[in-house]
Amino acid sequence: MTENAKARSGAGVQSVERVFELLEAISGAGGEVSLSDLAILSGLPMPTIHRLLRTMVALGYVRQLPSRRYALGARLIQLGEMAGRQLGSAARTELASLVDDLGETANMAVLDGDMIVYVAQKPSPHPMRMFTEVGRRAHTHDTGVGKAILAQLPDADVLRIVASAGMPVHTEHSHATTESLLEDLAEIRRRGYAIDDGEQELGVRCFAVAVPDAPTPMAVSVSGPTTRVGEDFADRAVPALQASARRISAELSPR
Repeated sequence: MTENAKARSGAGVQSVERVFELLEAISGAGGEVSLSDLAILSGLPMPTIHRLLRTMVALGYVRQLPSRRYALGARLIQLGEMAGRQLGSAARTELASLVDDLGETANMAVLDGDMIVYVAQKPSPHPMRMFTEVGRRAHTHDTGVGKAILAQLPDADVLRIVASAGMPVHTEHSHATTESLLEDLAEIRRRGYAIDDGEQELGVRCFAVAVPDAPTPMAVSVSGPTTRVGEDFADRAVPALQASARRISAELSPR
C-alpha cells in the first residue's frame, strides 16, 4: 500500500480509494503501465487489481492497449477539462481583486505533467498589458508560476521535469542549466515567491506565489512591463499574491 493510500485509510470506501490509487499509479507512470508494475506501485493483490481494472475498462476510464498494458481512458478527458474550468472559476474572483489592487494582469496556472497550463487570467486595464491565452502550455523553468510550483517540489522531481520538457533558452535571462535553476529555486523557497525577470519575454516582469496545500500543484501571478513592475511594485504585489493564494487554497480544500 502506498503512503497516500495509508493516509486515506479509514476515511472512505476502500474500493473507491483503490480505484483512484490505481488511476494515480497509471498517471504517475506516464499514463501507461503493465499489470505487474501496477501491482508493485499499488501493493494491492493481483485479483483485486484485475477486478477493478475490468470495471474501469468497461466504464471507459482505463483502456487496455494491444500490448496488454493499461492506459488512462478517454472518459477522464471530460472530467479533467471540467476540473480545469472549475479551478479557473475558483480563482476568478481573486484574480479580479489582484488586478483591481495592482493594475496588472493576473494569472493562475497548474502543473500538467512536465509543463504548466494557464487555467485562468484577468487582464490589466492598461492598453499596454501582458496577455496569456487560457489553456496555453509553457515551460516551468522560465515562468514565474512555473518556478513557484517547482520550488514546492524536491530537487529530484524538478530535475525529472526539466529533463523531460527540456530547457529552451527563450531570452538571454532564461536559465540554461539545471545548476542555475536549482540555485534560483533555493532562493524562491527562502523568500517565499518567484520572479520571472525577462526570462520568458524581454521587458516583462512577473511575481508568482504557489497555492499552499492545493489538490494539484498550482500558482498565481501578476505580470506587466518592467517600466511599471519594479521593486516598489513587488512590495505591494507579494503580500497580495500570498493572501490570494491562501484564499484560493481554502476555497479548494475539501469541506
